[in-house]
Amino acid sequence: MEKAKSKGSAGSDRMSPGCSAPCYGVFLKHDETISLRDGVRLAMDIYFPALDGRRAEGAFPVILVRTPYDKSPMFHYRYFAERGYVVVCQDVRGRYASGGSFYPFANEGPDGYDTVEWIASQPWCSGKIGTSGPSYCAAVQSALASLNPPHLAAMIPTYGPSSYYHSSMRHNGALEMRFFVYAFTMAATSREAAADPFVKAALDEACKNIWEWVRSFPIRKGETPLSLVPSYEQWAIDISTRAVYDEYWKRPGYGPMPFYDLHADVPTLYVAGWYDTYTRASFENFIQLGKRQKSPVHILAGPWTHVGGFKGIAGDLLTEPSGGLNDAMTHELRWFDRWLKGLPTGVDREKRVKYFLMGGGSRLAPDSSRIYHGGEWKESDTWPPPDTKQVSFFLHPLGILSERAPEGENSSSYNFDPSDPVPTIGGSLSAIPLPAGGFDQKGREDFIFSKNALPLSSRQDVLCFMSGILENDLLVEGPVSARLWVSTDGPDTDFTAKLIDVYPPTLNYPHGAAVNITDSIMRLRFRNGFEREEPAVRDEVYCISFQLYPTANRFAKGHRIRLDISSSNFPRFDVNPNTGGPPGKERKKRVAVNTIFYGASRQSCITLYVSVRQG
Repeated sequence: MEKAKSKGSAGSDRMSPGCSAPCYGVFLKHDETISLRDGVRLAMDIYFPALDGRRAEGAFPVILVRTPYDKSPMFHYRYFAERGYVVVCQDVRGRYASGGSFYPFANEGPDGYDTVEWIASQPWCSGKIGTSGPSYCAAVQSALASLNPPHLAAMIPTYGPSSYYHSSMRHNGALEMRFFVYAFTMAATSREAAADPFVKAALDEACKNIWEWVRSFPIRKGETPLSLVPSYEQWAIDISTRAVYDEYWKRPGYGPMPFYDLHADVPTLYVAGWYDTYTRASFENFIQLGKRQKSPVHILAGPWTHVGGFKGIAGDLLTEPSGGLNDAMTHELRWFDRWLKGLPTGVDREKRVKYFLMGGGSRLAPDSSRIYHGGEWKESDTWPPPDTKQVSFFLHPLGILSERAPEGENSSSYNFDPSDPVPTIGGSLSAIPLPAGGFDQKGREDFIFSKNALPLSSRQDVLCFMSGILENDLLVEGPVSARLWVSTDGPDTDFTAKLIDVYPPTLNYPHGAAVNITDSIMRLRFRNGFEREEPAVRDEVYCISFQLYPTANRFAKGHRIRLDISSSNFPRFDVNPNTGGPPGKERKKRVAVNTIFYGASRQSCITLYVSVRQG
């Protein structure tokens, strides 16, 4: 318990018209517990509005935050209690002060539903409950909303999933290695580790040597320190080996995609970052639930990474000052004040999409690695914006990328050696100790599997296709997709696509800078859908299509557009051993000969949404 404060926290008085003012102190009730339907008890910290050091009387709207990262340090949620909300911060099942066993994500739906309805029964609740929080805290919002609890009234999922199978834990058939790493880091902060110093020491050592465990992937049961915390080990093995989209993945905790038609119809604000790991998911939720719901569904997308806050910095890319969001709490307050309190904050009159169009900045830094990319905020009622059209850029011989359709028949082949994968240099990363964001695509020491300082384009297993110098700005705003005609000499392999903004040379970048904008991967065995695996036939030509992450980027006059094609991006994704063996279990590897076809009958291309407006 603590005494109430009479003033808001620093900077909290800056609010839009119609927003709640900071007129309460805060009264904290620590480790309140709730009993779930199966008898497991979850612990909560509850922040109440207070007057004169006592809990304020009456019923208030409630904001619920469910977290696996320890509820107790969540002091920034005092901001809302000071403005007339009860804030409930809860440790999820099996974490910190809550009971039960932790098996990440999968079973969060019923626990969240029970928590919402328990809150609604309390005398201090007005009956209006909103949910908030990023990453895992966003995933549990979507999980409980998929079960449609009657008293859920508003949501703000920041960086959350649509389907953990399709573009989060697994990605077009590949494994996102960040969740393999996540199993180790979460195990090191587990209740089991806290209770036993020997378990803690073993798991801390594993985290210290995480790149060695990543390099030795896949793991087998009982062979790693994860075996000291069996539920964490089982989850790591499950997501590594369950490669087919089946009932395992169709649970509320693994994303709302299978439950769109049952999802709670409540005002929802999705928050996304162009270099976040959930960008594609956030826009999928916005589009699909926007079609189905009567309640408003909005999205806010900026030039942000998963853990960098809302600053205008993403790797070496600088979009400040305009790319930052200095008043993120005010944005949330405006949403909750309108839909939980009925205050006239104006959010219901705003356009449904607010996004940051990156690019158009001044230059490459002459004396550092910084890239002054720049950009500006835009608004739209739809995504993609209505003043865009689909434009395909086709692959041509001699590494040319052009809007002109190709002639003749051409192909390019390369050896893909899974023992020497293309290293990850930035991009949409989280839960893995690598820098996220935009970088010149060349090797550097802070990317662990980078072996030298050469450009990735110098590798024999990277095919580069580049446009001519742009005579005018090209504004790309919307989904990005690749269509590739491919073959391989074995039963399985991967193909990757990376969209790059190529800057002209400057003093510190004598060859220019090739800045990653968005990328993706496709596992060939899933070319006909994710419900079944189909081995490839040696040297048979297939057409594969897959989504990259959406983006909004101004390719400035004097720049070039580049598309890099390869077969690996490690450790962002696991490396295909090319054997066709079982995912997450195969120990053998083989070098694959992979081929990209491009010509009049096999038009490999990348398709962008290009603005038809000027400027």
